[in-house]
Amino acid sequence: MIELKTETELAAMRQAGRVVAQVLAAVRERAEVGMRLRELDELASEVIAKAGASPSFLGYHPSWAPTPYPGAICASVNDAVVHAPPNGYRLRPGDLLSVDCAAKLDGWHGDAAVSFVVGPADQADPADLTLIAQTERALAAGIAAIRPGGRMGDISQAIGQVAAEGGYGQPDDVGGHGIGREMHEMPHLANEGRAGRGIRLHPGLVLAIEPMLMAGGHRTRTGADGWTLYTKDGARAAHAEHTVAITKDGPRVLTLP
Repeated sequence: MIELKTETELAAMRQAGRVVAQVLAAVRERAEVGMRLRELDELASEVIAKAGASPSFLGYHPSWAPTPYPGAICASVNDAVVHAPPNGYRLRPGDLLSVDCAAKLDGWHGDAAVSFVVGPADQADPADLTLIAQTERALAAGIAAIRPGGRMGDISQAIGQVAAEGGYGQPDDVGGHGIGREMHEMPHLANEGRAGRGIRLHPGLVLAIEPMLMAGGHRTRTGADGWTLYTKDGARAAHAEHTVAITKDGPRVLTLP
């Protein structure tokens, strides 16, 4: 079942989205060389708690996962695409870090992600910066493709086209999703598709749009923790995400600062 949100409910989701934006900004500021991923997770938990919200990821246990998720953020480094639990790894200069966060406030969820390179700018691999920029362009293209009365495939094609233009792959069967009272709601949003196909985009539909671009192909593997999705060939990956509402006037991003 797909739930369409009212303007009042969208306003409540915007408050949850602001919390997520605050977390991502705080984590990005503190993600320095030598910092442990677990310390970034503790910081995220503090920001969420201070806002009176709760971490959507913590304790989440989908059927495919071996254990409940152990953190407030996903902290995916280098060849980790998504879903990486924060652990004791210490960040190194030039690491490509993707941080995904979702928070629940007053019964509503927000979900967003950002990727960046850790350490001095002169130690960043230009190829990583290009990958991140293209991932952000794919997200922007997906959002720009939203038109009331349009189709889900319009978003999918826009994302997939930007990825293909950059020569990047995307993981199979992983994409965006509906969001609202639950962190993951119907419908599933593929990151590749054909315009004019799929369900109609009605005002009140809220989607977490999240392209994940990989510098290699589209093949992935699951890590020993049962959660982390890695690129099969060890190539680097980037992730960008916003929670976006379809309105009669077009898209409204709910997870901006």
